[in-house]
Amino acid sequence: MNLSTAFNNAVSGLTAARRGTSVVSDNIANARTPGYARRSLELTTNVISGTGVRTVGVIRNQDPVLTANRRATDADLAYQTAVSNFHAGVESVVGTADDPTSLAARLAGFDSSLITAASLPDSSERLDQVARTGRDLAESINRASESVRQLRSDADRTIGKQVYSLNQTLKEIEKLNAKIPSVKHSGGDIAALLDQRQVLVDQVNALVPVNAVPRANDQVSLYSDGGLILLERTAAEFSFTTTGDTKPHMTVGNGLLSGLEMNGNPVRTSGDNAQVRGGALMANFEIRDELAVEAQANLDSVARDLIERFETPGLDPTALPTDPGLFTDAGNRFDATAPEGLASRINLNTVVDPDNGGGSWRLRGGLGAVASGDLGDATQLQAFGAVLNAARPVAGSPFGTGDMRASDLTEAPMSDIGSNAHTASQRLIFANNAQLEMARIEAEQGVDTDQELQTLMEIEQAYAANARVISAVDELMETLLRL
Repeated sequence: MNLSTAFNNAVSGLTAARRGTSVVSDNIANARTPGYARRSLELTTNVISGTGVRTVGVIRNQDPVLTANRRATDADLAYQTAVSNFHAGVESVVGTADDPTSLAARLAGFDSSLITAASLPDSSERLDQVARTGRDLAESINRASESVRQLRSDADRTIGKQVYSLNQTLKEIEKLNAKIPSVKHSGGDIAALLDQRQVLVDQVNALVPVNAVPRANDQVSLYSDGGLILLERTAAEFSFTTTGDTKPHMTVGNGLLSGLEMNGNPVRTSGDNAQVRGGALMANFEIRDELAVEAQANLDSVARDLIERFETPGLDPTALPTDPGLFTDAGNRFDATAPEGLASRINLNTVVDPDNGGGSWRLRGGLGAVASGDLGDATQLQAFGAVLNAARPVAGSPFGTGDMRASDLTEAPMSDIGSNAHTASQRLIFANNAQLEMARIEAEQGVDTDQELQTLMEIEQAYAANARVISAVDELMETLLRL
């Protein structure tokens, strides 16, 4: 080996060490940066001179299988979070078994006030208490219905925001796909662009689970788990019209709510054949079109039973067959052809509500009575209490076909809602743990700062050794010149 060869070898070693230091410092600086993949320096023998070291390039280390598995848990977590939040929201307004403001507690309070009033029918205070507890019961059903409607409206608005975000993100990925080959062919470093694209793909995946397929020139295509082509050279465009303020009777089927379209074609958003299967977008469609509709139907069933019980023929001899009962549909008798949302319209008949111009004495004398009658007669109050506790068939009940008391019917949706909330919470916990575990495993494959520091020390030693070679060559050259 001559001196020039030794010098050139040492210089190439210094260059590689300098480049390696830059790579390691970049890794350490971005150890917690989302989407960042660890870089490593690829070195090889200089094939031109046959000696020294040559830097081939910087490798972006990423395990596509591990990333795909982590994305699956990300999407499931987004889905379970939305569904769990919905069930928790419904449970908070319907109440639990030990909640004094629950539907069951309100009904129990109304039943108790009827018994108390029947024991002393001439007490106007006790009759007023019956009217107040009856109004509280109706209003608690109204509030529960309104809360379900609000949750459904929130889901509709969230879908609109998510569709906008989805379109924007897909466009950004399309732009990066076009930019990456251009930068690479001009000799630039594309690793940062690949990191940025991975973050964007993760954002799409949280809304619609995707399969990322590598293409030529470091580009990528995206497909949904349900078979939609989200990105293949050009990004797909989704469309959705936000309704915002939904009503119980609105559905996609009757055209009052918007469905999802991609490039002008309808997209299936529910069921096993959903084309946006999993993720936050499907969860919000499920909330709007299924879960909220089911919760509203359960509340409507409770309201219908309460109204129909007090319209039982012969229950109140003073009332005409066409008169509404103790509870009404916005002042009217129950009408099977009325639109959905009965729970939002149920109220106490104003003729017995002293706070709305009525007289609570009609609870004792009858809703159609023109005079208070015998102050000590508790017959009508006892009849109201008896019909409230009578087991009767419930038309269109979602809780089974057996005869049910009013208390059974208020406890049934509470039980279902509580069970759904508990199940959704357990699934959310599982999804969260799975996501954390996959994120941990992926992080282990990422930047290990301890390992990077060890590598940095090795580079430092290599740099010092190459510098020493140059120093030795310099000393030899000076010796030769002195000869």
